[in-house]
Amino acid sequence: MVDAAVRPTTTPTETNDAETPQIDVDAVNELLLGTWADTRRQAREMIKDPAFWRKDELGMDEHRERVLSQLHLLVENGAVHRAFPKEFGGEENNGANIAGFEELVVVDPSLQIKSGVQWGLFGSAVLQLGTKEHHAKWLPGIMNLEIPGAFAMTEMGHGSDVAAIGTTATYDPETEEFVIHTPFRAAWKEFLGNAALHGIAATVFAQLITNGVNHGVHCFYVPLSDEEGNDLPGIGREDDGLKGGLNGIDNGRLHFDHVRIPRTNLLNRYGDVAPDGTYSSAIDSPGRRFFTMLGTLVQGRVSLDGAASWASALGLYIAITYATQRRQFDGADGAEVVLLDYGKHQRRLLPRLATTYAQIFAHDEFLQKFDGVFSGRTDTPDDREDLETLAAALKPLSTWHALDTLQEAREACGGAGFMFENRLVGLRQDLDIYVTFEGDNNVLLQLVGKRLLTDYAKQFQGKDAAALAKFAVEQTAGKVFHGAGLRQFGQAVADLGSTARSVEKGLREEQQHELLSDRVQQMVSDIAGRLRLGAKDRALGARLFNENQAELIEAARAHGELLQWEAFTDAVRSIEDAETKKVLTWLRDLFGLQLIEKHLAWHLINGRLSTQRAAAVSSYIDRLCGRLRPYALDLVNAFGYEPEHVRAPLASGAEAERQDEARAYYADLAASGKAPVQEKALKKAKR
Repeated sequence: MVDAAVRPTTTPTETNDAETPQIDVDAVNELLLGTWADTRRQAREMIKDPAFWRKDELGMDEHRERVLSQLHLLVENGAVHRAFPKEFGGEENNGANIAGFEELVVVDPSLQIKSGVQWGLFGSAVLQLGTKEHHAKWLPGIMNLEIPGAFAMTEMGHGSDVAAIGTTATYDPETEEFVIHTPFRAAWKEFLGNAALHGIAATVFAQLITNGVNHGVHCFYVPLSDEEGNDLPGIGREDDGLKGGLNGIDNGRLHFDHVRIPRTNLLNRYGDVAPDGTYSSAIDSPGRRFFTMLGTLVQGRVSLDGAASWASALGLYIAITYATQRRQFDGADGAEVVLLDYGKHQRRLLPRLATTYAQIFAHDEFLQKFDGVFSGRTDTPDDREDLETLAAALKPLSTWHALDTLQEAREACGGAGFMFENRLVGLRQDLDIYVTFEGDNNVLLQLVGKRLLTDYAKQFQGKDAAALAKFAVEQTAGKVFHGAGLRQFGQAVADLGSTARSVEKGLREEQQHELLSDRVQQMVSDIAGRLRLGAKDRALGARLFNENQAELIEAARAHGELLQWEAFTDAVRSIEDAETKKVLTWLRDLFGLQLIEKHLAWHLINGRLSTQRAAAVSSYIDRLCGRLRPYALDLVNAFGYEPEHVRAPLASGAEAERQDEARAYYADLAASGKAPVQEKALKKAKR
């Protein structure tokens, strides 16, 4: 473990600062841990216990049983009750619940996800979709793990279109029962944690049919097995077997052959069926009712965003620590150079470090929004819609980033990174599924894009023809308001000033924001203009939407990146220590400029940057990497991980010891006069 106080002796390259700032690592750690820092520290202290650690040598069956035993440890430690009602021993603290849950990713993602299935999905469905009678009946057993359960929503046949699931729940008024049935193979519930072995009940999503009318998707509590562990009549389950990761979870599939459950097993917070079969709901619109029910379960996307961001942090801690110790190739002074002193290595890791910081800061704002809605403090339809949009915008970015970062970190550690004991390949395998958990990332971003278009269209509601014509004449690129985010964005400015100014002076905070926001606004405006042609022709509208789908998703992704940049900027502004703020500003600039670099073609085509200034972006990124090089260890130590969390030999300090031993050996050999003569030196002497 490298001491947080240790800093490489390399000085920043091309820095204009006479002094070298010092980072307050503890202050940055507090900022990163965020609103629920105490909960995160409590969770990290708990998982120092080796009983929680993944054992890499275990096969699938043994791994599954170990993770189940770890769930019981979580119960014993009171780590799973934070979101549940106080009357059942919970804390009703939704933000703290997610924060503590996310920390489990560093011990074993299988443990994190299996606990998420039990308490974040299965338990949360009963809590959020059920009523007090359901809570009293089932929540105590769910909380203490007497009722392990599955969350049965996904079907192979419907893909991401949950509203189109095939499983039915048909009400029989004569017996006052619902009949749960999967009428065809594609309606089987698939990829369900706890379904293969451990689950004794499931929350099953099915089309509610009563009196011959389909009222859409509702959730039902369905027992799966009896007290002896035998599956009940009509219950079919299969084991998904070995997967590409998360093999500590017993994923499986469920199907139902006319399984009867009591009428009262309908989780009826948003829709109910009377004994005679009459359906009632306080929400008249079936579509709004469906999305309201799904919205109560958004915490899965919230937690995946945070867990993926912290998994990226762990991967970068390992890779950057190793890169400050591992030496390769002789430098100008004849001594071997540590990897992180090479410009390419800095380029590989430091921009990804900047992105990880941005994502962690954005996640804390996201988590505050979630806590406000779920605590009831800010629970309005608009707030819930904003929360869903944030979830759909941020979860794709953080999960994609985690895969990219863990792969780059693995490669940056060479063969050592490929060893399972060094964590990177295992984390990469386990987090692969995060990009399609809780919604395929591209589908989620399409939802964000549609919201951006909706917000754009609201500008024109109630406007007369003359006002619209004037708007069309006066509109300049980028000067379009859009919402759907953490805050409202100001007007963008297309003219960034003289190209004679240096990029350092010309692309600081204000200009970065202008470029990033302008791109989102212009893309949304352009797409809306193209789609307007199909407003009155459904077939044409569908064709135009399909033609613009890729660009709409890209606009949504740019929107999410902008939210992250803004959250990073808010965090920097909150720092009181001037030197720490300076270094974190450099890191924020690195994040912003690498986003601009990634889309330089767009900025050039749309006249946002000249070719000279576009070329300067990349050179300034290189300079920023050089400036940040001396602070790399401080920046990863600020994540707050201890040896029990990291558990990667290559980041333990062992590499530094090996390198020091080798250098000492050659130094002693040279001093002894017994060192063999190098062939090149001999030939040179003969000349």
